[in-house]
Amino acid sequence: QLPLPGSRLCLYEDGTELTESYFRALPPQTELVLLGPGESWRGCASDIERLLAAFCSQQDAVVEAARRLLTDERAPHRQKLLADLIHNLSENILAEDKEDDKKWFEGLESRFKNKSSYLRHSCESRMRGYMREVSGFISNVHPAARDAYRGIIDLMADKLKSVKYNGCYFDRREEEEAARLCTAEGWFSCQGPFDKDDCPCKHSINPYSNRESRILFSTWNLDHVIEKKRAVVPELAEAVKTRDGREVNWEYFYQLLFTLDNLKLVHIACHKKTNHNLSCDKTRIYRKRKQTHEIS
Repeated sequence: QLPLPGSRLCLYEDGTELTESYFRALPPQTELVLLGPGESWRGCASDIERLLAAFCSQQDAVVEAARRLLTDERAPHRQKLLADLIHNLSENILAEDKEDDKKWFEGLESRFKNKSSYLRHSCESRMRGYMREVSGFISNVHPAARDAYRGIIDLMADKLKSVKYNGCYFDRREEEEAARLCTAEGWFSCQGPFDKDDCPCKHSINPYSNRESRILFSTWNLDHVIEKKRAVVPELAEAVKTRDGREVNWEYFYQLLFTLDNLKLVHIACHKKTNHNLSCDKTRIYRKRKQTHEIS
């Protein structure tokens, strides 16, 4: 049914065009593609292009077909491929409001009307938890230094309130702020383990994509490189106790406790839970008092 002029015969695997002599030398059962005038074939890459085109134009149908295949599939590797395909095609990354992606909000309180508001709340809750740990350590502080320690807690609390408990990192409408922690459209990459260049497994996730990703993202950890409980908070208490007229550099401790200077986002499998054996920078624990000059 194809016109003879301009038609060609190619190898399926790589698109190599066949001559008569090459054709005769092929082994039995070699897969071939017959191309009409103006058609091209680049091997497996052409199949991938057709598959991607189908995803774009028939996404719902592809998801349904993959689900039917998954029901009867018994090979573990193929099961995983189908499950990943269904998961990825079910993403609705660009949707922000509840009305546009109701499934993403299943199981959440009704007060959350968009994705950013929930992720901001989660970040704020984590920061508030860190603040409670710092405040709760006061019973371990020397009695004579407790008032000074409370003063530093108040300064940190005011600072956190002024930056909305760092929840702005998860507000897609505040792009300049969010860009510090997340990439385009909300992708996050694992930054651990802390003592290597990057995550060996290349973990990444977009909590905005679908409900499953949102739940999975809650298992990721914010890992203090210089550890909060073992190093930062005890060092702060000791600094207040032994300040001897010096001014404690509370902003340095604030950076270690609540900012990306010392916090790394890591997949739970990359979270190093053993002792990091790192300590605070002794040269930054205290700072010179600001001098006030009277005008005579």
